[in-house]
Amino acid sequence: MSADYRLVEVAEGLELPWCVAFLPDGRLLVTERPGRLRQISPEGEIGSPMEGIPEVLFRAQGGLFDVAPHPDFAENRLIYISYAHGTPRANTTRIARGRLDGNSLKDLEVIFTARPNKTTPQHYGGKFLFLPDGTLLFTTGDGFDHREEAQDLSGLLGKTVRIRDDGSIPDGNPYVRREGADPAVWTWGHRNPQGLAVDHVTGRVFLHEHGPRGGDEINLLRPGRNYGWPVITFGLDYSGARISPYQQMPGMEQPLHSWVPSIAPSGLAVYRGDVFPEWQGDLFVGALVDREARRVRLRDDRVVEEEALFGELGERLRDIRVGPEGHLYLVTDEGRVLRVERP
Repeated sequence: MSADYRLVEVAEGLELPWCVAFLPDGRLLVTERPGRLRQISPEGEIGSPMEGIPEVLFRAQGGLFDVAPHPDFAENRLIYISYAHGTPRANTTRIARGRLDGNSLKDLEVIFTARPNKTTPQHYGGKFLFLPDGTLLFTTGDGFDHREEAQDLSGLLGKTVRIRDDGSIPDGNPYVRREGADPAVWTWGHRNPQGLAVDHVTGRVFLHEHGPRGGDEINLLRPGRNYGWPVITFGLDYSGARISPYQQMPGMEQPLHSWVPSIAPSGLAVYRGDVFPEWQGDLFVGALVDREARRVRLRDDRVVEEEALFGELGERLRDIRVGPEGHLYLVTDEGRVLRVERP
């Protein structure tokens, strides 16, 4: 259902911003992929680059990715970040955390490093979120040239990973007791998941991932499930060759929704708020190719409505989040943060 809205610029002049997060006092945290984390004041003033950020691999699709405060940030002041680490020929995705002190992250510690290293600076995943039980869910990509490893449970390419807030492995992970499997694996068979969101009303976790030429997907995540890449796919290789003759196979999950041709999904949010009641429970997905967002309505795990929004910006939407006050926030590749408000 369409809603009246207006777009209000919060800040501009950022370089390749990747995501936005919210602090309790109204400040925003924004990552810039070249390796900078900045605070934005409630008045829209962009702070200088934060100190204490680790060196990141800013090459091709690599860089500084996601950021989020710990659920108990008010007590522990912990901030979590994900980023590309290593060299162009030997790299991986990491999560680190540090204590916010002024404009610095103090006592920074790496809490998780995906293994094995990959030889390409592409397909990192890099999205994470805190689940309602306080554990952390984290996406990794297949490394582009390593796509078969998305089907290998002994490694962490092409997976979602579930860890505790200190990086240790929860006992309830689905493959903790399977010999030869990495105990951090939560789901597998993913290509390059760059959208991850939890619906705090239903507890359902949604993920979207880039397909190759076609085959972008929204998936409903269930622990222990195999989402099929590259054995099943709705897409073709970039050369036009068929990656697989199969679009479904027993034991592999079907997406809730897929796009052919690709929209290049980026950013994912489940709308829960009072500002736009007509959007309650809908998914919002950035569409980089079309320079817009898609509002996706589900009913009984089936898409019943899809609407293109915010195309008047003419900008590539890199991240979409729901703020604590119920507004949507948009982050664009062109360096802006915008808020979606009632007119």
